[in-house]
Amino acid sequence: MKIEEIFPEVNEIQDEKLREKVIKVWEYAIERGGWKDFPLEKIPFTLLIPTERNLVEHTRMVTRMAMAVARERGDINMDFIIAGGLLHDVAKLLEFEYKNGKVVKSEYGKRIRHPVAGAMLAEKFDLPYQISHIIAAHSKEGEFVTRIPEAVIIHHCDFIDFHIEKGKLQ
Repeated sequence: MKIEEIFPEVNEIQDEKLREKVIKVWEYAIERGGWKDFPLEKIPFTLLIPTERNLVEHTRMVTRMAMAVARERGDINMDFIIAGGLLHDVAKLLEFEYKNGKVVKSEYGKRIRHPVAGAMLAEKFDLPYQISHIIAAHSKEGEFVTRIPEAVIIHHCDFIDFHIEKGKLQ
């Protein structure tokens, strides 16, 4: 499974070292989470609501929406937006597991939420602290810190996508 094919947006990261690290984080999370032989397209992006949308679709949607906002603003670090968008939910591969024919919350995920685990993964691969911050602050954990502009954008794009999906159920 080639990350550049699953997430073609990674190729738009200008900083070659950052691009390589984003790919390594995904590869590591796939391996550590036990998803190597499981199609990522079959992992739901959330367990909070029933959805047909998968983790890959959601990740790409959030990243592309954030890129559009960043382009419109013109004063946002695009590499940070792309890296943060692509990695904001990477640790769902640790938070979830495939058990008895379905994707469920793992024991690890019951103890460490994906924003925290994702920031830890980013730190493990020596990504800039801003990327760790974007990942850690994209969900409710971000309510306790001052978000950098890129984190504000990823946070809102993530919730836009979630709430539109949730609205389809009503």
